[in-house]
Amino acid sequence: MCEKQYTAKDFKSDQYVRWCPGCGDHALITSLQKAMAELGVAPHDTVVISGIGCSSRLPYYINSYGFHTIHGRAAAIATGVKVANPKLTVWQISGDGDGLAIGGNHFIHALRRNVNINIVLLNNHIYGLTKGQYSPTSPRGFVSKSSPYGTVEDPFRPAELAFGARGRFFARCVDVDLANSAEVLKASAQHKGASVVEVLQNCVIFNNGSQSNLATKELRDDNAIYLEHGKPMIFGKNRDKGLMQEGFGLKVVKIGENGITEKDILVHDAHCEDNTLHMKLALMEGPDFPVALGVIRDVEAPCYDECVHQQIEEVKAKKKIHTLEEFLHTGDTWEIK
Repeated sequence: MCEKQYTAKDFKSDQYVRWCPGCGDHALITSLQKAMAELGVAPHDTVVISGIGCSSRLPYYINSYGFHTIHGRAAAIATGVKVANPKLTVWQISGDGDGLAIGGNHFIHALRRNVNINIVLLNNHIYGLTKGQYSPTSPRGFVSKSSPYGTVEDPFRPAELAFGARGRFFARCVDVDLANSAEVLKASAQHKGASVVEVLQNCVIFNNGSQSNLATKELRDDNAIYLEHGKPMIFGKNRDKGLMQEGFGLKVVKIGENGITEKDILVHDAHCEDNTLHMKLALMEGPDFPVALGVIRDVEAPCYDECVHQQIEEVKAKKKIHTLEEFLHTGDTWEIK
């Protein structure tokens, strides 16, 4: 008997999508539904958990189980769902405010514990739902409704935070890059353990143009590098630029100049236990360096939810009492009729 083949339509709910026209959330949900279909996990085995924010409306628009929780608590709820029923595929949808401000504590501990959930972090560098205040990822000097003279603080960089919390999977995509976004989301779901996909997203109302250097394929070709495990780190419209190591850092080189060939270009190893190079790649910024897209880090480690259930079985094997019902019947009991 063949397994059912799903399409993106199977994961579309009948709810009217309430996002602003032009919002990056529209593109992201299209990529996510495509990824869900290609993963082959049934809608009734899928759960989408969100916190509060524009992106957190997403569970309503996916034909699956869903939970629109409270501000910053999506990771805590997602952890509970996965531990209670490890067979479910759990997606967490958070914005940069929901996930890294009030939810920052839950974010780092979900990664530290390595709970097998897929965290999709939509990063538009702004609070959109509450109408344009600066967020934990807004750049220094950013002018917003809550910082009319510019922010005087440095932002979180999600990759840096994830690696500092011992994160084993980190990837990045651009909202409008549908094909690559779907591939990255699939890879995150196929990873066993906590995964983070940072989605560079445009807020057309309060921070329009924040991803303008990556908004089209032509711009991405020159301003970004799409990393693939086992392949040389080459980019550019003509595929003639690459990354090489220089001391403890990286440098951009032109293939064909100064005797440099493709063999001199660094090869991406997403599975390397040491995250030093992964960190350097994830923190690259323009104009001197391309923005790293694709799967940057993908390393296996024991999963919290599996370890919990394994521990339960090991303890049960050594005990005479295995369930609460058995415990309640250990003493004298009476049946009242």
